[in-house]
Amino acid sequence: MRRESRQPINNDPERFTYCAPLWLPGGQLQTICAYYLRLPRTVYYKRERWETPDEDFIDLDWLDGSHDVANLLVLFHGLEGCSRSHYALSLMDELRLQGINGVIPHFRGCSGEVNRLQRAYHAGDTSETDWILRRIRERYKEARIYAVGISIGGNVLLKWLGEQRGGALGIIDRAVAVSTPMDLRVAAQQLDKGWNRLIYTSLFLHTMKPKILAKIGSHGLQVDAAAIRRASTFREIDDAYTAPVHGFKDAEDYWERASSKPWLRYVKVPTLLINARNDPFFRAEQLPARLDVSSSVTLDYPESGGHVGFVTGRFPGHIGWLPKRILRFLREDEGFRIDRLAECRSA
Repeated sequence: MRRESRQPINNDPERFTYCAPLWLPGGQLQTICAYYLRLPRTVYYKRERWETPDEDFIDLDWLDGSHDVANLLVLFHGLEGCSRSHYALSLMDELRLQGINGVIPHFRGCSGEVNRLQRAYHAGDTSETDWILRRIRERYKEARIYAVGISIGGNVLLKWLGEQRGGALGIIDRAVAVSTPMDLRVAAQQLDKGWNRLIYTSLFLHTMKPKILAKIGSHGLQVDAAAIRRASTFREIDDAYTAPVHGFKDAEDYWERASSKPWLRYVKVPTLLINARNDPFFRAEQLPARLDVSSSVTLDYPESGGHVGFVTGRFPGHIGWLPKRILRFLREDEGFRIDRLAECRSA
């Protein structure tokens, strides 16, 4: 019989508060700088392909060289992300140094190969998340399993935690969500205007559009290819493809039903939310307050950091704060098992 995780002491972000360096002001620069920083070259993966119940596939990248079966971290990446994203490499590099096992399940179509079906992935796809985590739990019955979600990966994870309520305690032991757009309508409105639209939305759509157009061609989808080509906002792409293909009426229906914010009051697994108040993807006043979440949720809202930025140190800086903040929270789990060999390597 597995022991349930102890509830955490809530809301004490001062233990490990993020502060942006003076040379890097503002959420935009903090976001962009992290994306372009030189990344670790010491992270290697072993890829595994899983056939899904609906005869599609997903690819999982397992941290190569780790033999620790006591602790396993599952990372759900962000929109159009992958195991080579800057946040993934920095976190996996820290896991490698600490002797902790890690795996990154790719959302459908994000591993470098377009998935087979007409559907792709979306911000509320908790059934896929549930299947992945249950299969990992079945394989690692005695391990402490921790889940981390970045951006929309965080939204999917938080929504799953709320839907599962106490049932999630038998699958994972702790969770962390970083830079999460917990209200998708708010996030879309932010990204579809001004500089955000020119900088971020255009970058996301640049990789999304070819995948969607390929699906239109190979599956004969009743989706207006011309509308996809000229789309320049998330509202347009979600109205034309994401919503109808994944069972939603339109973009508004998708955003409302897939958002994780209404589910946070039902979370039972000890969970940490890390969101910078100057995140250009999400307005600070829309972040959930203490009354919006359950007693199992710890809120850490630093004044700066951008969107999955959190750069520290002298110019050009590094992104080592976030992995350490995540592991600090996970190590508070009373069942966390320390790898003594890793301690010797780090000494």
